[in-house]
Amino acid sequence: MDHLYSSTRVVILTCFVLFAGVCGAGAQDSPPPLPPIGIEGYGGVFSTYSAYLVNPAREGAIFGYPSVAYTYVFLGHGRHLNTFAITETLWDRVELGFAYNLLDIGDLPQAVGVPIDDSVDLYNFNARLALLKEGDFEMPWLPALTFGVHYKYNDTINDIDRDLGGALRNIGIADNDGVDFTLYATKLFTQLPRPVLVDFGLRATEAAHLGLLGFTKGYEIMAEGNVMVFVTDKWLVGAEYRMKPNEYRRIPGLVEGENDWWTICMGYCVNDHMSVSAGYGHFGDVLNHEANGSWGIRIKWEF
Repeated sequence: MDHLYSSTRVVILTCFVLFAGVCGAGAQDSPPPLPPIGIEGYGGVFSTYSAYLVNPAREGAIFGYPSVAYTYVFLGHGRHLNTFAITETLWDRVELGFAYNLLDIGDLPQAVGVPIDDSVDLYNFNARLALLKEGDFEMPWLPALTFGVHYKYNDTINDIDRDLGGALRNIGIADNDGVDFTLYATKLFTQLPRPVLVDFGLRATEAAHLGLLGFTKGYEIMAEGNVMVFVTDKWLVGAEYRMKPNEYRRIPGLVEGENDWWTICMGYCVNDHMSVSAGYGHFGDVLNHEANGSWGIRIKWEF
């Protein structure tokens, strides 16, 4: 894992150098760099999302500029989630995104008593279509509406299951890949003293812990969403909630069931290219320990 931590330090250092370079930038000529990029690689907060597309193409252009993000989440007990993501939006209607998730699983290898991988790799490939833009058809009350398809591939979990003698398959973890489907509605309310952004989504999923534990055979439809308040034109605070399926059987003390997630978060738009975010998360049981009192940071750059 030494190469990971070295790479992570380089990414963080590079981002802070960029931060120092742009802090003195002048007034914004473009919209702020919102929405951020969530941990699965498309526009949203941390673990919930938005109907708004990331860095859309300017009017009349086919290609928007790409956006990149790095997210780090500390889960406790030696567990860390690192995410590297990139998005590209076409025609102001189609958002393509990719995210690589690397989860260090802490002391789980010691707890199971047999040699297994100490980390899990998950690859997320996303395509989203803006079905409706906010205020379409001259109806100001109409929210934005976006449909997404998200293919996930876990290249580690089959090896871990083999080393555990098929224990994960026995509790219902059937596959190392799967597809999520999302439908998100987003509305910005400007009639209040400060603008309030509300995102609500439905997700059809067979993923266990986002796919970091693999995938079950049964789809569940889960609700999720967030509320963000523009405290100033640059500062945002908010909260998000994500329902989680619980389609596998637990192994007491080793693989506990899933719990719903919630976080409180804040973000700062440095300029029209860069945003930084931080959050506090309550994730319930994650593998063999609780992950309440977790925290995370994210840095996003729009080219």
